Amino acid sequence: MKSVSSYLGDWWRLVVPYFRSEERWIAIVLLVGAIGLTLASVTVNVAFSEWNRRFYDSLQNKDESAFWIEMVNFGWIAALAIAFGVARGLVSPYLRLRWRRWLTGHYLSHWLDGRGYYRIELERKVDNADQRISEDLRLLGFYTMTLLLGLISAVATLISFLFILWQLSGPMSLSFIGLDVVIPGYMVWAALIYAFLGTWLANLVGRRLIPLNFLQQRYEANFRFGLMRVRENAEGIALYRGEPRENAVLEEKFTDVFNNAWRVLVTEMQLVFYQIGYGQLAIIFPYIVTAPRFFAGAITLGVVMQTAQAFGQVQSALSFFIDNYTNVAELRAVMDRLKGLQIAIEDKPPENITVGAEAGRTDVGTSGLDLALPTGQTLLKDLNLTLPKGAWTLISGSSGSGKSTLFRALAGIWPFGQGRVLIPAGARVLFLPQKPYIPIATLRDAVKYPDENSTANDAEIVQALEAARLGHLAGRLDEEAHWSNILSGGEQQRLAIARALVFKPDWLFLDEATASLDEANEAAVYSVLKERLPQATVVSIGHRPSLRQWHETRLDLKRAPGETGTLNVVT
Repeated sequence: MKSVSSYLGDWWRLVVPYFRSEERWIAIVLLVGAIGLTLASVTVNVAFSEWNRRFYDSLQNKDESAFWIEMVNFGWIAALAIAFGVARGLVSPYLRLRWRRWLTGHYLSHWLDGRGYYRIELERKVDNADQRISEDLRLLGFYTMTLLLGLISAVATLISFLFILWQLSGPMSLSFIGLDVVIPGYMVWAALIYAFLGTWLANLVGRRLIPLNFLQQRYEANFRFGLMRVRENAEGIALYRGEPRENAVLEEKFTDVFNNAWRVLVTEMQLVFYQIGYGQLAIIFPYIVTAPRFFAGAITLGVVMQTAQAFGQVQSALSFFIDNYTNVAELRAVMDRLKGLQIAIEDKPPENITVGAEAGRTDVGTSGLDLALPTGQTLLKDLNLTLPKGAWTLISGSSGSGKSTLFRALAGIWPFGQGRVLIPAGARVLFLPQKPYIPIATLRDAVKYPDENSTANDAEIVQALEAARLGHLAGRLDEEAHWSNILSGGEQQRLAIARALVFKPDWLFLDEATASLDEANEAAVYSVLKERLPQATVVSIGHRPSLRQWHETRLDLKRAPGETGTLNVVT
């Protein structure tokens, strides 16, 4: 188990960046405001304590005039309590909302920067990064503000009501082994001992919640991911009649959710049982210890009631961690998940594969390029490749030979290996994978993706769609939809071709980008590329014999399992 200082250090590193950010001044103002309103609420509670004494004394003395005066006093004290409560209920959530917005932007920028999201998925360093960004960042602000303001309130309450309780409780005389011992402010000491023993016992009961809550978030995310996979692959599952298998997998994932949730519930109920018993005993305890002095006529009913309330406030303040143990456990689990994500994002491997743009260069090539798998296994060694401008090149090879890895290295996204990728300075380069990414957007934006500043007009987009044999979509440019769920695999690949026609690259790399097309549509696509992009150099990765007719050069990648591959020119 981590020490308290270690967790406080982790919490500080997660929290403090926002209060040093460009929003620091408004963040500090809101935080100070929330703290100020919290302290104001404590002041109101002190006022209620004094009112309690006066009110019950008026009842004991049957003083009707004093009774109605205290009714009026109650009105303005209650009005202040309402005003401070409402203001606090606005300021604190607003701070959390702004904080979450900044944290989300901060984490998203780092997650996406340098393709960290891609590297994390390749290396499987952390699970469910999306859930950690969407949910854990929200919980970080919620639990931090809840616990911070709660702690400040507890400390202020403790200081205020300890003073009151000390004044009210008086001394207690005890006989011990023949000695008379006088304990001043005995109610203070009783409250302290009661709360500290209670906190220690609560920790024994509830400490299992921390790892259980961590696991619960993981299991929930895994189950949600499984459901998402079924939704995204509905057609494939249906064609394979894979429903029984998917049901078994989902039931297994939910079993993890259920079993761990049951363990959480049992532990929470043990803690709740303890908390309720602890709280109920605290209600009656001050009356028991003040009763002798009251019946002896030493104190009034008002003092009894004020003492009971002061004891309750002190006990509640000292029991802060008992009452908030579940929140503390949740926060620690959230911090562990965010720390894991942060480490994964920041743990960038050295960029040993560099992509350099050279002025005056006309071809694309590699120099001393080594490619490896995330496991460290070498795929290609010392590859010196030249792809001449204007010469369409086909790279073929058996499945698993490393064709797609080479494609990713040329694109500058593969982090495992070393060497250089060389491209002409200022060249427009476009890479089309086998499964193109199509954003949820209008069809117009889907075709222009990712070039948001594209100057292509609607007529050019329609022409590109028609050339890619998607003319039936020409009237849907303004329609926003999840196009990956609407279009077939072949239509998605043809949309990517339309994207290339709009982008007009100097270099176009295709990784099995026509694999979902029949040979007739494939031939139509390459014919269109020849016609519409005469200035472009096309490099295709594929194994279909039908591709050979469209390329002047063919490179064959050969690699036996567990061995280093070779790239050979095929005449």
